[in-house]
Amino acid sequence: MKPPVVLEHIKSAHISCTKEDLAPYVIMPGDPLRAKYIAEKYLENAQLVSSARNMYAYTGTYKGKRVSVMGSGMGMPSMSIYAFELFYFFGAERIIRVGTCGGLIPEMNVPDLILATESYNEGSFAYSYNGDPTHFAHPSKILNQNIQSVANEKGKKLFLGTVMTTEQFGFYSDNEHVLARVPSDTKIIGEEMESFALFHIASSFQKEAACLLTVVDSKYRDTFMSIEEREQSLDDMILLALEAIIR
Repeated sequence: MKPPVVLEHIKSAHISCTKEDLAPYVIMPGDPLRAKYIAEKYLENAQLVSSARNMYAYTGTYKGKRVSVMGSGMGMPSMSIYAFELFYFFGAERIIRVGTCGGLIPEMNVPDLILATESYNEGSFAYSYNGDPTHFAHPSKILNQNIQSVANEKGKKLFLGTVMTTEQFGFYSDNEHVLARVPSDTKIIGEEMESFALFHIASSFQKEAACLLTVVDSKYRDTFMSIEEREQSLDDMILLALEAIIR
């Protein structure tokens, strides 16, 4: 499986910096303001290196190692643009998505943590991207092992399993009919909108990607995390990602 061929004269159309400005390790929240929060709180000597379309990218150091933090935007189309450009034009080696999701199993609460071991999408993203008819995409085993090791060391519980990458926000659509079409041997534990694209693109470049998610709502609970909490209250997940990506 290979990435699409890009015309030789094409340059990055959505990230406005040099290859040297970005680190090979990238933490990737959906929200650019969350990227700003992570960079300012956790990185030393953080510098804003790209702000094209207000999709902020910062580079600094974490425990002495260069790390970048960049927003991906919402949904697979936006994630696919930034993940592709980071791998193709800027030499990214590892990307860990730090995002939010809806919980789909009754034992899960807000704000539990999910480590995606697989991502399911019923659409045609993979086929459109490079002719692959698959509906499942997978993270890096190494990165997932790193994340689990850090979680064990810090005493943080992770729910491991398959997440569903939807093509619309769950609350604004009837996802029950989508869940009803999931293969019977696949148990979906959470839904979000970006990980399938990240995993599939990373695999096409033979690069590493992982996805950590914080449960911010659940079909089994009335609790719903606010906009402000989503932006600034995801520190357990962020710290796990930072510690894992530099190992």
